[in-house]
Amino acid sequence: MELKGKSAIVTGGAMGIGFATSKRLLMEGVVVTIWDLNRAALQQAKQELSALGKVFVHQCDVTKKDQVYKLAKTAKKEMDKVDILINNAGYVSGGEFLERPDADWEKTIGVNLTALLYSIKAFLPEMYDRNTGHIVNISSAAGTIGVAGLAVYAATKWAVWGLTESLRMEALQRGKSGVKFSTIHPGYIATGMFEGAKLGIPGRWIVPLVKNHDVIAKAIVNDALKRGKYSPKRPSTINLNLRFRALMPDRWFQRFLIIMGVAGSMKTWYGRKK
Repeated sequence: MELKGKSAIVTGGAMGIGFATSKRLLMEGVVVTIWDLNRAALQQAKQELSALGKVFVHQCDVTKKDQVYKLAKTAKKEMDKVDILINNAGYVSGGEFLERPDADWEKTIGVNLTALLYSIKAFLPEMYDRNTGHIVNISSAAGTIGVAGLAVYAATKWAVWGLTESLRMEALQRGKSGVKFSTIHPGYIATGMFEGAKLGIPGRWIVPLVKNHDVIAKAIVNDALKRGKYSPKRPSTINLNLRFRALMPDRWFQRFLIIMGVAGSMKTWYGRKK
């Protein structure tokens, strides 16, 4: 996709991956609307990003469909149309499945999965009408393997991958090959939401920590949007999860994950609230 002159929505765009992605999009000549729940972070993001191009910001709880549908109309008025949707807003609550209250798991599902249904439904029909557009959904390395302490988070990210691939097939069935879909699969990032989480020594050699959010933003903008790649993974060695799963007997693969330190990778996690 040629990005200059396009318009984009970035959910959860005031911090982390969303902010880094918004910055890259603006530098490519894209008009950007940021949705985020954090009003203070939104204003800070607007102040920092306005020098790079035209940016709109709106406070939005993406789990509230009425807000999403209302702000979708606002975005179409402010930007004329929406060519790109980056579903980046995410939530993580670490801990074993039985340790956390229902509300934590409900919020995880609401932000990481259900919210995508609302935003995609808000913009996909007009993309179909024009037979052009690109929806990028943020999955995770945990969308390719099970991770202790991330059971519900991993479940949502597996679902995001399946949702995206199914929508791609639906678009092709409709003859709408101009509408593209991608998932992005980040490993543990050294700062931000997953700060503190890390694989064991063998795992860190093969799948090192992602050093910053811009690494993922670059994958979104350069690999997914510009080159049309279906599921960029960072680091790229995350692809080994799929290769080894296909080649190894299930029992061997599960033991391989334990050797890599996946089972204990969330024990050191503390996230943004250090």
